Amino acid sequence: MLSNLLIVLPIFALIFAGWLARRGGALGPAATREMNRFVVYLALPALLFEIMANAAPEEIWRPGFILAFSGGCALVFGATLWLRLSRGRPLADAALDGLNASYANTGYVGFPLALATVGEAGMGPTLIAAILTVSVLFAVSIILIEIGLQSGGSRASIVGRALWGAAKNPLVIAPSLGAVVMAAGLDLPEAANRFLDLLGGAASPCALVALGLFLAGESGRTSEGAPQTNSADWGSVWMLVGLKLLAQPAATWLVAGPILGLPPFSTHMALLLAALPTGTGPFMLAEFYQREARLTGRVVLISTVLSIATLSAYLAATG
Repeated sequence: MLSNLLIVLPIFALIFAGWLARRGGALGPAATREMNRFVVYLALPALLFEIMANAAPEEIWRPGFILAFSGGCALVFGATLWLRLSRGRPLADAALDGLNASYANTGYVGFPLALATVGEAGMGPTLIAAILTVSVLFAVSIILIEIGLQSGGSRASIVGRALWGAAKNPLVIAPSLGAVVMAAGLDLPEAANRFLDLLGGAASPCALVALGLFLAGESGRTSEGAPQTNSADWGSVWMLVGLKLLAQPAATWLVAGPILGLPPFSTHMALLLAALPTGTGPFMLAEFYQREARLTGRVVLISTVLSIATLSAYLAATG
């Protein structure tokens, strides 16, 4: 329990720093959106490009693990999307809900947790999970959000405009270009890697600070008489947290164990990474598209807090 707490403590510290800066007046009301735009247009694309460009094909080509982890993500994302659409949610919001329920925090929690629990052997699977999460899952969500925001014209024209909008998104362009570099076997110059390290390294901290800024702004408006989050919203928050921390690991185990029969280590890594809390990616998209940012921020915060207990219980059970 203590080791898991020490791993996630910096997350809470960065969120609190953003909250304190907003409540103390050091950063104004526009800071949340501007910092989030910095992450979406500069920092995160740099991180995605670097991950893909510097990945070794033999390191990330593990078909069984890829099927297990992506299968768990797809099952939970698809089930959440269907459930929310069946209840009348707009497609853009339902896609964000699906992302909330299946987007594991592989970058900020996954790497240190894997290193602390299984050592260097866990770095390869964690890198694969990170690529699948921040590239593939992100791209699918962006396309669905873009489709949901389009209106007018034939179905083909709506899909065409949405795909074009997604194709122009830096969060889709960056990993695609990185994949081209990896496939071509090119080595980035040292200066380029240093630049990407510096810029990409700002993605997670800035996203967490932006989340703190947003939460502080929301609490400020509530204290001034704005309506509280209604019971339906809190019901959605707890449902999405439960899907992320319980349903996704269960779905991943089903694919990895009974269906694929993966070796114990691969099954363990797939399950451990699937059990991670919701990362900041969904919040960045929610704030960027101005959809469900309040709900998403709470899912990120609560799932991170509760994951201390759920991850500790899983690690204790597996030894």
